[in-house]
Amino acid sequence: MAFSKIITLGELCTIKPVFLSRQNSKNFLQRSFRNLRNNRKNVESNTDVNANSLATPFQSTNFDPSKLKINNIWKPLGFTVVFSTACYGGAAIWEYENMRAHAASMLKRPLSLFRRRNEDRSFQHPYIKEITKWWNSLSGGEKVFVPICFLNILVFAAWRIPRFQPFMLKWFCSNPGGSHVCLPMLLSTFSHYSTLHLLANMYVLHSFSTGAAQGLGKEQFLGLYLSAGVFSSLTSHFYKMVTKQPGLSLGASGAIMGILGYVCTQYPDTRLGIILIPMFTFSAGTAIKFIMGLDTAGVLLGWKFFDHAAHLGGAAFGMFWALYGHQHLWQKREPFLQLWHSARGAVK
Repeated sequence: MAFSKIITLGELCTIKPVFLSRQNSKNFLQRSFRNLRNNRKNVESNTDVNANSLATPFQSTNFDPSKLKINNIWKPLGFTVVFSTACYGGAAIWEYENMRAHAASMLKRPLSLFRRRNEDRSFQHPYIKEITKWWNSLSGGEKVFVPICFLNILVFAAWRIPRFQPFMLKWFCSNPGGSHVCLPMLLSTFSHYSTLHLLANMYVLHSFSTGAAQGLGKEQFLGLYLSAGVFSSLTSHFYKMVTKQPGLSLGASGAIMGILGYVCTQYPDTRLGIILIPMFTFSAGTAIKFIMGLDTAGVLLGWKFFDHAAHLGGAAFGMFWALYGHQHLWQKREPFLQLWHSARGAVK
């Protein structure tokens, strides 16, 4: 399969920054991040720091430098393995149920046509008709993209409410030194504080969702997206623990890099372009090498503006799924589905 996409400059350095905050010295997130940087200096000078030292009007950062030890990676690692397994197991069941429902509808097709004619004669609100028509016109990838985008917008709106910000900082930022480590690894992939950050990520995801869903199916596509997002948070945690660098991360870029890594590996000859420069095109294989090279440089040189470790983790997961996972794991899901079929059949 071949397809072409126009991408923005932002896609070449997909962003999952520690924070893209507004220029406001009184902004809550800026103060929280400033405290984290101060704590990092204290850690490097072997000064004892605990959550109480982050005393601000919002005491909710809950940063514990003692957690920045490599031995603490086992809990996030276990969560990543269990969550990813559950994602793909759920995707396999979802696909099975869709196929089962489709087969049942085909067997009842004459009756369904009769019922549809009667339903057409009944009253339906015009808005419901338009929404149903619009939803049915979407591709499989777009049907996954729309709910993801909607959730990201809801979380973005929650960041705008001052009283929610301590809660958001606690649960919707990936933080290896926080009081809660595992669940924010997932929730942070739906979290954006900057409008530009949100728009750029959603544009990129929409651009590649159709191509990824065509190769994977919408069920496996969603499993890849969620798993890559959590795996990117895991690599971010690992990097921060190894380098002893406290910090918060948020954004969908790690998950999107998983989709990008899959598409660019599965279809390396696909031609990509940069918006506003349509005459300049390059292959998908070249694009993923450039992006990963840039993120590798960011990790080695210690660049702080982007979470380059998370980008590399997401892209690596997508490439792994394209080269190995889809063929050797997903294609061998039949024993699991047989168990599900037996269990489902026993339910009355």
